Amino acid sequence: MGVHTTLVTGANRGIGLELTRIYTARGHQVIAACRATSPALDDLNVQVEAGVDVTSAEAVDALAKRLRGRALDLLVLNAGVLHRETLDAMDFDSIRHQFDVNALGPLRIVHALQASLGEGSKIAIITSRMGSITDNSSGARYGYRMSKAAVNMAGVSLSHDLRPRGVSVGLLHPGFVRTEMTGGNGNWNADEAARALTERIDELNLDRSGSFRHANGEALPW
Repeated sequence: MGVHTTLVTGANRGIGLELTRIYTARGHQVIAACRATSPALDDLNVQVEAGVDVTSAEAVDALAKRLRGRALDLLVLNAGVLHRETLDAMDFDSIRHQFDVNALGPLRIVHALQASLGEGSKIAIITSRMGSITDNSSGARYGYRMSKAAVNMAGVSLSHDLRPRGVSVGLLHPGFVRTEMTGGNGNWNADEAARALTERIDELNLDRSGSFRHANGEALPW
């Protein structure tokens, strides 16, 4: 088996940075896509593709052109954003932005890079159990919850559409992770979550394609 090529979005910090670190240590050729690089990412000496705003069709198409002819074994769609709307403090522009990043962003990337995916390729969408309708017991955070529910639906559709090509799709919740997004709150650190996510990605195959799982292996409700 040759060297794996892995592309990670949102690779400059948090979980994306730790996934980049892990796959680099495994010997993968990692393509680290992000809006702007970081010193920590630059220190990994991987191929950094900066300027990749997943809300921009132009930026995503430009990335696809730069990668034309490159086969991708793994696509980790990690870029995301979280805001905290409540019914009494609603911001529809914020909700719209979260949809653009969290739901449409992964779909833009897959659409643009689908020619690079072949038999045995995997797509891991880093989603959230906050997109679970069954699991919603506290309300609020409208944009994040709705956008993650939407990307879950997109992931299931992708699993059906890509199955004939031998491409599997996993929807993975990293857990409550201490990152900048969560204000440093959480149950475990980004490196711990990333290690667990890679275990789930290792297990991903066509039989598990379209499933919604916690990084710890638990099957999550829709």
